[in-house]
Amino acid sequence: MTKSSEKTLWDIAIENAKENQKTQGISEELSVLFLGSKTCGKTQLILRYLDKDETAKPTTALEYTYVRKGKGQSMAKDVGHIWELGGGTWLSQLIEVVANPDTIKSTHIYLMLDLSKPEEMWFTLEKLLTAIRSRVDAVVSQIPGLKDALTQKAFERYGENSLDKEVVNPLLVPLIIVGGKYDLFQEIEPEKRKVISKTLRYIAHYSGASLLYFSSKIEPLIGRMRQIVTHSLFSTSPPKGTYTDHGKPILILAGQDSMENIGPPPLPEGDLGRITAKTPMDMWKAAFSSYFPQTDVTDPALVEDPAKDSQYAEPSIDTMRMQKDEELERYKRMVERRQKDKNQIGGF
Repeated sequence: MTKSSEKTLWDIAIENAKENQKTQGISEELSVLFLGSKTCGKTQLILRYLDKDETAKPTTALEYTYVRKGKGQSMAKDVGHIWELGGGTWLSQLIEVVANPDTIKSTHIYLMLDLSKPEEMWFTLEKLLTAIRSRVDAVVSQIPGLKDALTQKAFERYGENSLDKEVVNPLLVPLIIVGGKYDLFQEIEPEKRKVISKTLRYIAHYSGASLLYFSSKIEPLIGRMRQIVTHSLFSTSPPKGTYTDHGKPILILAGQDSMENIGPPPLPEGDLGRITAKTPMDMWKAAFSSYFPQTDVTDPALVEDPAKDSQYAEPSIDTMRMQKDEELERYKRMVERRQKDKNQIGGF
């Protein structure tokens, strides 16, 4: 056997996995990736979907689980892959682990936001949507003909007679924007809730995304979410109906909204002419930020260090890490002391 034809352990593992799938009757595999605001309820959503009565723990980096679903009376089963990205906006580069040339056509992305923290909402949306779009476009460009096929499919979600096709820019993979903590959102004053909902409707419609609100404490919303996640993982029917009333939990599937129904950005009367926006999205950003000045949530200091998470404790590694941390601190103190001595000498 020549060196070029030798199989690595990884090649053998992949072949064994495929053979096991055939033996077990597994046929189709789709994936969902949950990402979004910190502590917005992503883990709780996944646990409720899996019917697991567990206390949600903070997600460290990228976590994975799966679910199987039988196919009628046959032995065949579909496998749904569930990924959850923690860290808010800080670890967005890990999107590439899930969205790659092998999975791009079978992945749905769930971008989840904390409705009770509108002061972080636009910043999180902008940061993560940019990262998602950049990664998807990069992967699609590697596969000849895929961009045109996915673009056509994305615009089909708007319908043949949509008047908005010239003013939207849909993501090339299915995107679902989820407003989490709807129970706390109800405590916000009605006019501000309307501003938040109108803004999310615009972003979702512009991006070719579905939009729905969720709370792990409201059973009907749990059922609705379970239905749309199952739709993403196993190609079942999505939730029925469209609910755009800003006083109730939103449900709008991709392409079912319109710019006419959403209306203009929520700017105070007379402010429209004073906004120096280059695009409609900039105008919506200015309007939203006038109600909710945004907080930068990309500071790594706000993200818990995974190395300090007790669920991943390894005594020997942790001891070595502690020694290295102490060495680093000693080095910092030495550099600071030398710099101080140098400055004092230079002062004479």
